[in-house]
Amino acid sequence: MRATLAGLARDIETAAAESARPADPADPAGPADAAGPADAAVRVRRGPTVSVIMAAHNSGGFIAQAIASVQAQTRGDWELIVIDDASDDGTPDTVAALADVDPRIRLIALEHNFGAPAGPRNVGIRAARGRWVAILDDDDVWHPQKLDLQLNALAMTGAGFASAGLIDFDDGTSPAFTPVARARVKRISLLDTLVNTKTPTSTVVVDRDLLLRHPFNEDPAYKAREDLDCFLHCHEELGHSIKVMHPLLGYRITGDQQISGRKLTMMRRHYHVLRQYRTASGGGFGPVGSAVFTGTHFGSAIYHRALRGRM
Repeated sequence: MRATLAGLARDIETAAAESARPADPADPAGPADAAGPADAAVRVRRGPTVSVIMAAHNSGGFIAQAIASVQAQTRGDWELIVIDDASDDGTPDTVAALADVDPRIRLIALEHNFGAPAGPRNVGIRAARGRWVAILDDDDVWHPQKLDLQLNALAMTGAGFASAGLIDFDDGTSPAFTPVARARVKRISLLDTLVNTKTPTSTVVVDRDLLLRHPFNEDPAYKAREDLDCFLHCHEELGHSIKVMHPLLGYRITGDQQISGRKLTMMRRHYHVLRQYRTASGGGFGPVGSAVFTGTHFGSAIYHRALRGRM
């Protein structure tokens, strides 16, 4: 297994170097999928490889930055589906204006607010045309090579689920991304996910059919932890996922994310999701197992955030 992953890492490194190289239209060896709106109409007819799903609500202040990070990807065979969750600010207008220029962008405007991203995400996944689905929150930002690196890794490993690392950035700034020269790939098991592996939702690229079988839970009790339930079911079915061990996501930090009371609420919801989880065979984690896995998950999160200087 170590030899296999080492070889894969070398292949990903080569792919990373190719994706980091600026596209030259006159160079037939250049990245074939690096493109912008100019030839997007051809790609729309051909169909996207990956559908980017973005749930949005009153995000007029930062959604353009999130969308720009999709448009800046080093491969262009994507569609972006923005599901506006009944915003009452200028969010739909911002998205519609961008969609007028770039036909790869689609807006789905919901009349009634779901109150959480699970519902809008499920709407977007059902509307997706790509084999792969990538999730991007409306306030986060992607590394330009994100889709290229992850789709290459998925193709090389035959996996059905990929995630990646992240870096924090303060609201009002931009993440300090650098070109990827080397990208190590790690195998993530169901147990890894339970114990301490962080899978930021905005980093994942998942087989669309898998997400249709395991949609985000729209129960309000799962709010902000609906991704945990979905990803556990995905890992249970697949056996493992892969993680590109490089920060390919810029995670926006705002003031309310530093409030300790919010963290306690997240811990309670995390425990609730684990307590309610049922495996394909009907088993569960029980109260003790749910408490232990909640503790290891958040303990690890606190430790790693302390290392990044974000307490």
